[in-house]
Amino acid sequence: MRKAERAQLVLERLNQHYPETPIPLDHSDPFTLLIAVLLSAQCTDKKVNEVTPALFAAGPTPQAMASLDETEILSFIRQLGLAKTKAKHVRRLSELLISEHAGAVPNSFKALEALPGVGHKTASVVMSQAFGVPAFPVDTHIHRLAQRWGLTNGSSVATTEQDLKRLFPKSQWNRLHLQIIFYGREYCSARGCNGTICPLCKELFPKRRKAVITQKA
Repeated sequence: MRKAERAQLVLERLNQHYPETPIPLDHSDPFTLLIAVLLSAQCTDKKVNEVTPALFAAGPTPQAMASLDETEILSFIRQLGLAKTKAKHVRRLSELLISEHAGAVPNSFKALEALPGVGHKTASVVMSQAFGVPAFPVDTHIHRLAQRWGLTNGSSVATTEQDLKRLFPKSQWNRLHLQIIFYGREYCSARGCNGTICPLCKELFPKRRKAVITQKA
């Protein structure tokens, strides 16, 4: 099976598995989505969703968040990884949204990636899910599964992103990146599959017997 054929099969199966793709991070607008994605670095979405209701009640807007000091923000997110750094970024980011973007989340990759704590993946999630701009955020699940499915060599996250963008229609990117994440969590986790166990891995490579060693993100 050629790479393009594998990509088409992946798309078909994921559409069957996940016809609906709710955003796993709880939010109410672009600002709360941006903060939630920033907080999700090295954390589970479940843990982030546990702490953000109280945080967003205290700081639902950039103006309200910027009025909190770092220790207050930290008190809400202390149980998350890298909490001190994230608290600093959240406050400074909120200040910059007010001073440079009239209190609104910018809808450009360049402007988003210039904000504290916002890398390309975070910007891609916000652009795709808040503004509907085609993007393909690559997290650890996507980076791992793309290698197991023979869609990329995994040499870097950037390479994986570009390979997936070439293989799949742009109209599917925003939906597909969530579908891959959902599938990875349910069927093809780091320990739950090694490239020979889950239904999709077996369908794509029925003769594969050896575990696939994947590059980390």
